[in-house]
Amino acid sequence: MFPSISILDQKLLRDLWRIKGQAAAIIFVIAAGISLFVMSHGMMVSLDETMRAYYERYRFADMYAPAKRAPDHLLEELRALPGVNDVEGRINGGGLVALPGVSAPISARVLSFNPEARSPINDVHLSSGRMISSTQSDEILLLKSFADAQGLEPGDSLSITMNGVRHDFKIAGLVLSPEFIYALPPGDFVPDAGRFAALWANKETMEAAYDLDGAFNEAVLTYAPGANEQFLIDELDRILAPYGAVGAYSRADQISNKFLVEELAQLKTMGRVMPPIFLAVSIFLLNVVITRLVQTEREQIGLIKAFGYSNGAVGWHYLKFVLAIALGGALVGWAGGFWLGRMIGEIYQIYFHFPFLVFVADFSTLGIVLAISAFAAAAGAWFAVRSAINLTPAVAMRPPAPPKYASGDGIIKALSRYLDQPSRMIVRRLARQPVRAALTTFGIGAAMGLSVMMRFNVNATDYMLDVSFNVIDRSDVLVTFVEPLSDKTVFELGSLDGVTYVEPFRSTPVMFRHDREEFLGGITGLPDNPRLNRAVNDDLQDVEISGDGIVLSAQLAEILNITVGDTLTVEVREGRRPTLEIPVTGLVEALIGTPAYMDMASLNRRLKEPNRVSGAYLKIDWTERDAVYDRIKAIPLVAGVSLRREAYQNFSDMIDEGPGVFRYIMTVFSIVIAAGVVYNSARIAYIERQHDLASLRVLGFTKIETGYVLLGELALLTIFALPIGSALGYLIWSYMATAMSTELYQIPTIYKENGLGIAAIIIFLATAVASAFVQNDVGKIEMATALKTRD
Repeated sequence: MFPSISILDQKLLRDLWRIKGQAAAIIFVIAAGISLFVMSHGMMVSLDETMRAYYERYRFADMYAPAKRAPDHLLEELRALPGVNDVEGRINGGGLVALPGVSAPISARVLSFNPEARSPINDVHLSSGRMISSTQSDEILLLKSFADAQGLEPGDSLSITMNGVRHDFKIAGLVLSPEFIYALPPGDFVPDAGRFAALWANKETMEAAYDLDGAFNEAVLTYAPGANEQFLIDELDRILAPYGAVGAYSRADQISNKFLVEELAQLKTMGRVMPPIFLAVSIFLLNVVITRLVQTEREQIGLIKAFGYSNGAVGWHYLKFVLAIALGGALVGWAGGFWLGRMIGEIYQIYFHFPFLVFVADFSTLGIVLAISAFAAAAGAWFAVRSAINLTPAVAMRPPAPPKYASGDGIIKALSRYLDQPSRMIVRRLARQPVRAALTTFGIGAAMGLSVMMRFNVNATDYMLDVSFNVIDRSDVLVTFVEPLSDKTVFELGSLDGVTYVEPFRSTPVMFRHDREEFLGGITGLPDNPRLNRAVNDDLQDVEISGDGIVLSAQLAEILNITVGDTLTVEVREGRRPTLEIPVTGLVEALIGTPAYMDMASLNRRLKEPNRVSGAYLKIDWTERDAVYDRIKAIPLVAGVSLRREAYQNFSDMIDEGPGVFRYIMTVFSIVIAAGVVYNSARIAYIERQHDLASLRVLGFTKIETGYVLLGELALLTIFALPIGSALGYLIWSYMATAMSTELYQIPTIYKENGLGIAAIIIFLATAVASAFVQNDVGKIEMATALKTRD
């Protein structure tokens, strides 16, 4: 048949073809774990390289220094600071966009831009249209994500209210910017492409709009590698202090970059932790399956030795047998992971609005996965073959000695009065081979644990959304002002038709310091007994905010290494910029962000700015929302308006479109692993007991009764695996939730019964499908052939 292939290799090919169904199932189990490993590694390397190249190519600023009004001549002094490569002054202003047929307010960030600069800091990538002309004051560049969401194109007109005055512009081009990868409206923590616009206009236009002729209100700079970042921040604050500086900050605290870095960090955690867990489960199951598969070849091993083959030749033959399967799984997994990594990288390119994707094909992972799968398969084969090759051919060719019948007799006798004969056979086999039963049970439980973990992930996301938008924040609309205004503005908002309740707040940017720890954040001042935006504890009960103390989120307290009773140093970054010493009086639960709360009156008193508000939460009559929006847009000095229903939906969409793709793939792979494990367990049990099953048919058992003896054992082991899978899923998710939490998102360790139920249904469905295939084989047993010893 194969004249150029040795006899043992011909046998190898026949055996692989004979178990092709099992081999395919094992290959898919291995491939699932390896694909996740390769996919996550390739995706993260590619996203890191893309971000680095994007930032470098478009000269994303290393540092930002906002001020009220600083003269242009100061730029030379800033440029002379040690370590500074380049400095530019620009005008950065807020506004509201008016679109025909859109009643909801749209926030805007408008930046000055020099179209004639050869390589400006925070350059933009022109996606369509053209650059603005330095001689046309009515032209702008528009952020592409906003234009796509609103159906705008180059040549269209756009009206923007800046500094209380309406301006009409023509869109010259659509652009992408490293500064607005995450386009966040004021007061929001979720990107909303359709409700936040970034625009770039000529500096002369911006100077006239914001009354900053010959001046700038923000310096952006790049510095050389190794420059002293803290020194530069201190110097920028010192030089700009007379001009209303509100505190320089580095790229690490730039809002878009911070969200991007946190998102990538969370993806890296998922990629670093989850694929190895899947891979470890796959390798364990591979080892168990290969061990049992080779053990079924005991008589074949004896026959081969009887023909004069040495122990080494026999061992090498079966090593090639398992390596063919394992390496096949590794190659399929690597190719699948490579393809998935590229596909997900392209999805994230769109998700993060990168103008290009630097895909890195890391072939080093191929060697890693080949080595891992080969080692695991070889270990399983060695343990199985070792005992057989040490036997003489005559002994090895005989069936193994039956198990010790004293083992498990107590259990069998206790249950025999309640069980029929086939059921007693099932219990007897499990009781007399407890190690094999335990390994099979643990293997099925491990596969189920992956499904449980993925369901808990979904439950945690749903819980985050519910708590953040229905428990903590119960408003309909959030209005923020350009600067703190008199609390009389609250009464103006409350008098609007359609507004049913107004709850003001005061916020101020600060630098928190405690010992050697520091964190750039903000303090939110809440009124007495807040109803729309609350601070809650772990039990989701209101936390009283009163007195002169500060209440921190547990995540912020951990970052600052501070506890209740300690004193926190707070450097205010606006107004008079006082430095305050405030005692920590409590901790609150926060799943999104790192908030800090004070009593609003107390905060204003410490800032020496009484009766000031930074914005307000509104409850509105939803049937009159369009009229409410129109009236809010007419109020001067409104910086932004956030709609909570849209924020909820945007957050949900963000999770589904980004991490949700990763989660979906892992969910599918967890199902593949579970199905593969159950199918292999059923098939190997059939091969092991084919002789016994044929004997039962000879004794008069029907096909159904015979199948019940085999598949009832599998069903019972599957039931035993449910608590093991639940416990493993619980432990894995507990670790994952902690590992995936970041400064911006705290993943709750939520455990819901539906997560266990869905995972159990997946396992039972896999068991049912595998049982159907095996039952079909049981019905085809040729009794005379099966009762013979194979030769």
